[in-house]
Amino acid sequence: MEVAATPAIGSSARLRNVPPHSISGRTRRRSCVICRVATAPLRIKSGLNGSATAFPSTEALEELDLERGACNLLRKYTPELVRQRVLESRESFASVVGRCVEIIWRLGLYWASLSYDCLVGRDDEMVPLRAAQLRTLLCDLGPSFVKAGQVLANRPDIVRQDYMNELCTLQDDVPSFPNQIAFSIIESDLNMPLEKAFRKISAQPVAAASLGQVYRATLLSGEEVAVKVQRPGIEPIIYRDLFLFRTLASFLNGISTKKLGCNAELIVDEFGEKLLEELDYTLEARNLEDFYKNFKNDPTVKIPLVYKSFSGSRVLVMEWIDGIRCTDPQAITDAGINVPAFITVGVSAALRQLLEFGLFHGDPHPGNIFAMRDGRIAYVDFGNVAQLTQRNKQILIDAVVHAVNEDYVEMANDFSRLGFLAPGTDITPIVPALEAIWGNSMGKGLADFNFRIVTKQFNELVYQYPIRIPEKYSLVIRSLLTQEGICLTLQPDFKFLEVAYPYVAKRLLTDPEPYLRERLLQVLFKDGMFQWNRLENLIMLAREQVAMMSRNPSVRSQKSATASQGQVPKLDLTDTIKDGVRVVITDPEIRRQLLLAFTEDSRLHVDEVLDVYRLVEKDLDPAALALDVLQGIPAAARDFVLSWSNAVLADQ
Repeated sequence: MEVAATPAIGSSARLRNVPPHSISGRTRRRSCVICRVATAPLRIKSGLNGSATAFPSTEALEELDLERGACNLLRKYTPELVRQRVLESRESFASVVGRCVEIIWRLGLYWASLSYDCLVGRDDEMVPLRAAQLRTLLCDLGPSFVKAGQVLANRPDIVRQDYMNELCTLQDDVPSFPNQIAFSIIESDLNMPLEKAFRKISAQPVAAASLGQVYRATLLSGEEVAVKVQRPGIEPIIYRDLFLFRTLASFLNGISTKKLGCNAELIVDEFGEKLLEELDYTLEARNLEDFYKNFKNDPTVKIPLVYKSFSGSRVLVMEWIDGIRCTDPQAITDAGINVPAFITVGVSAALRQLLEFGLFHGDPHPGNIFAMRDGRIAYVDFGNVAQLTQRNKQILIDAVVHAVNEDYVEMANDFSRLGFLAPGTDITPIVPALEAIWGNSMGKGLADFNFRIVTKQFNELVYQYPIRIPEKYSLVIRSLLTQEGICLTLQPDFKFLEVAYPYVAKRLLTDPEPYLRERLLQVLFKDGMFQWNRLENLIMLAREQVAMMSRNPSVRSQKSATASQGQVPKLDLTDTIKDGVRVVITDPEIRRQLLLAFTEDSRLHVDEVLDVYRLVEKDLDPAALALDVLQGIPAAARDFVLSWSNAVLADQ
């Protein structure tokens, strides 16, 4: 069944103080570019100490604080601003008092029921009923509580697993508000009558939710668009509830600090920042522009255009996307799209967002992802977006490398560096827990790895230890879980790592970033021994990624796709080999390690070298490669002389 992709309602965005086109997607920062660039060197830490004591993660926590609102002049949320807005008049104060009484009464009744369950000893058997009652209660209390419940559904450090499962079903669908009000908001924000902006607009909204609703329209120039309109009067309600949330949190700081290593007000501040950003559609428009620029050269991803001249703080106009539901495998197959190839495209796009761009879609549920008839994957709703710094992306890659190397002490240190642990936390009891989770999951290979089961086990670990999941990483987990669920709908025997690891392998082998070259070497060497089998596996996995992507019709349609000429798609390792030659020439330690690798166990590893060559033989053009290497020799020689002179000066 072919359906229209309407942008979801209720989304957040990042703040910036420079035009999106002035800097690249890779170097943009979330709140204040100037502030972040100026402080970035102070937050970067290199190296790992290898001990069983957590890194002092003060830098990571300071980075979280910076992202949470160091540049207050540019932010919509600060506790002081919320308090000022809520208490600015007697009427608003009276509203706060009335709302406070309502919340205390309804939550108090719910708390009394929980206490009674514990008193009579039936708390465990009543969990399903109480969890469902909590979900209903949050819906009844309004949009702020719905959003809070959706956040708690991804916070295993705060909510136990059975309640999380129930909160995951929270929906913010609500009755639409009158069209006359919506149209007046559009005219007010665009400063023009509807007929001067649109040739036609749907008589009724095509979607409605707690923060707004969506109409389908046609611009005067003929383009089909989606028009997203904010619900009237929603902002004062959000401010009032945030004020009450933070007031309540101030009484829970002691418990939160003991359990999570941070005060409860910090958690509310993170939530409030994201929620208030959702109310400014100009920020979502900038997110759309960022995603569009990140994927503009990717033939497998479709990002809708945003029409900024027809958008404002309460109205967002973007390209209308007609696609196939990503949960309908039969419709996708009928459209001539290879389902496994489409899954590979989707997983690769998600991993590029996370590990390459550092800007990822935080809510990729089935209503926000569609299959285009040409095989591309299409995304809508770019409000719930989060950004990772370059440092955080590198730490995530470190964690992957440490997982491959089964180095669980360093994996625990990675969590500390990301701000999951408070400064000085003893990671000794956490290391064996990580080993049990990851080791058992990987014990039978990639085919038996289940990301959802691993996440469930990790959630139990988080609930047992003083681990706090920063908001953006809860979004990462939710994003990956949601997309795994979509993939399982399309292909019941889908295994996340079977698709994800080939992408990581290809990046390690082909990405020119020096940092990834270093991580490649870490993967290939373990305890000083060269892992020939890992090199072969990386090459085979990377080739599998290239082959699977080439089956997608959007790739085949590209002139550069060799598959369209009947040839096997190639894995381009030219740059990797050139870099390898340069490193061997200039780095004596790498030279020594490679020499030992070829002569380990008192024998020449000729057979292993030949096996690797046979794997890449069809992908190489020896003459072109030799020419490239020869052309790079002068630069490599210069680097060698410089490294040699530096070594001589260091000895003196």
